[in-house]
Amino acid sequence: MEPLGYEKIDKYDEECVKELAGHYKEILRLLGENPHREGLQKTPERVAKAMLYFTSGYDQNPEEIIQSAMFTEDYKQMVVVKDIEIYSLCEHHMVPFLGKAHVAYIPNGKVVGLSKIPRVVDAYARRLQLQERLTMQIKDCIQNTLQPLGVAVVIEAQHLCMSMRGVQKQNSVTTTSDFTGAFLNSPKTREEFMHIIGVDLH
Repeated sequence: MEPLGYEKIDKYDEECVKELAGHYKEILRLLGENPHREGLQKTPERVAKAMLYFTSGYDQNPEEIIQSAMFTEDYKQMVVVKDIEIYSLCEHHMVPFLGKAHVAYIPNGKVVGLSKIPRVVDAYARRLQLQERLTMQIKDCIQNTLQPLGVAVVIEAQHLCMSMRGVQKQNSVTTTSDFTGAFLNSPKTREEFMHIIGVDLH
């Protein structure tokens, strides 16, 4: 029985799921597993659906997300949405990296519904990614669509490709940042943002 208030909704291209599952079944075999044993019989289909969900950002248009909730407002102070959870896949190993994004903008006659900023973050994060590219894409989307006086994006993330393989450094955190307008040209504005989110780039 599903928890109260929870409705499971699966919306997948069944042909795509079937084709992906076939490949994952072969991967299991090549890894030395028996894809026909009880615990793995449904694993290829589960993994196929999971990967489609993890990369569902390809089916979303982040600029349209912002355009769907833009409002005229004469407010010119900093708007900050911090600690936005990020779950993405590194494009080099298809291993997760996870952390949080902090996003700010200074309106220039238009504001956006606050829930749309995390949705934009998700739309780009749910793709095969590089943290550096993800940071820039979020910044560019907000700047190009909302045309604010400035945008600031900082992402802090742990990469499992560093924790589980390679150098195997368990506690390393990668921080990336990108700025436009007032955040780029005014050290005071940038410092105010960094103080609010509690991050030191030095």
